[in-house]
Amino acid sequence: MSEPTHRRRMLILAICCLSLLIVSLDNTVLNVALPSLQRDFHASVSGLQWTIDAYTLVLASLLMLSGSTADRIGRRKVFQTGLVLFTIGSVLCSVAPNLTSLVIFRMVQAVGGSMLNPVAMSIITNTFTDPRERARAIGVWGGVVGISMAAGPIVGGALVESVGWRSIFWLNLPVGLLALFMTWRYVPESRAPKPRRPDPVGQLLVVALLGSLTYAIIEVPSAGWDSPKILTFATLAVGSLAGLLVYEPRRAEPLIDLRFFRSAPFSGATVIAVSAFSALGGFLFLNTLYLQNARGLSALNAGLYMLPMAALTFVCAPLSGRLVGSRGPRLSLLIAGLAMAASGLLFALFDAERTTALLFTGYVLFGLGFGMVNAPITNTAVSGMPRSQAGVAAAVASTSRQIGQTLGVAVIGAVLAGGMAGVSAGAYADTFPAAARPAWWIIAGCGVSVLVLGLATSGRWARESARRTARRLESPAAQTPADANA
Repeated sequence: MSEPTHRRRMLILAICCLSLLIVSLDNTVLNVALPSLQRDFHASVSGLQWTIDAYTLVLASLLMLSGSTADRIGRRKVFQTGLVLFTIGSVLCSVAPNLTSLVIFRMVQAVGGSMLNPVAMSIITNTFTDPRERARAIGVWGGVVGISMAAGPIVGGALVESVGWRSIFWLNLPVGLLALFMTWRYVPESRAPKPRRPDPVGQLLVVALLGSLTYAIIEVPSAGWDSPKILTFATLAVGSLAGLLVYEPRRAEPLIDLRFFRSAPFSGATVIAVSAFSALGGFLFLNTLYLQNARGLSALNAGLYMLPMAALTFVCAPLSGRLVGSRGPRLSLLIAGLAMAASGLLFALFDAERTTALLFTGYVLFGLGFGMVNAPITNTAVSGMPRSQAGVAAAVASTSRQIGQTLGVAVIGAVLAGGMAGVSAGAYADTFPAAARPAWWIIAGCGVSVLVLGLATSGRWARESARRTARRLESPAAQTPADANA
């Protein structure tokens, strides 16, 4: 197949960005609507956590399966299926009669969403073959997250105030249909030369690990650490992890190729993604509840308050892509880690919630840090891998993001729920800063993790580690015994 023209490549990038827009916009808009959901459905903090985590949990569980399936049966085909399912799930969410139904319909959305981001990244990786062009394209891709963060709170706040929270899901219908048409019209079909076969046992172990771990974290404030239910799910999580570590290396074509993690940059990018998106998930969850429930702001005003964070993310994401393309990932990760850690410390040490100036400073710092972190994660994860494994590598990177966001909402929501237990509505505003302080320390720690790992895995030795891993993955001599017998 001939190389697509520059105009065609730009169209393909725009289509892939549309898919990211509806997935990212959906989460930022929903965060603004959480207090309205809480009132309409009389939901607890754990109920609100599940409206977010049901989506990210299913997404994280299926991303690697979707990536490998797209490499095998066709990336455009899987991408179109994902758009259809995501759009249908959005319509169902808009008519959910109760919280349980909403959580279920969010899971339908997530099944479709799992077919979008990793497959879109694989399409971008195979469309933009020049490393510098790819880095810039990934920077544009990361900028879409900034657009969703900027538009989501404002558009969502306006819709929640004027029409109601159900209208936030209507946004996905026109965008999803437009992306579906453009994909059919402009995106060429592509497959990996040697795709992986399905791994149903590995897939079940991933679902069991993520589901049981998330359930245990979210429910522990109400059930207690010594609850038989919590202990059972914690044991299931540990057992599933052990099963993955034992079973996957024995597979000829595993769902998770553990050899990827021999690459220091790839392993670093994975942990950085978990840390950065844990901070994001927790940051949005905390601030949404604080601005509307503690400060008493409307949904629209709460969205406007968070605009500085969104604006910095929007500005810094493409800038980070250019920096990665010209100077490598180190500088972007250094800035990201410092800014995110400083934002968390501002809230943890100085109660930035109590002063509008400090609050906005914290938002600006976090937006700067998060805007800089996305491009180096993606570029590092896919650039050191063989192109034939682009779908799987991109899916692991995307899975790390969703795992991070899931854990961020679960852990920080659990910390907040524990601190606010038994607090009356009248004392909510006064109690919130102290109850949230441990959560802000966690967010600051995530920033430090980004900083340390970014410096440790972006040097010359790390690049050599990536090259050695890529050679092993492509060399028949490096096959496992299971590979040789396949």
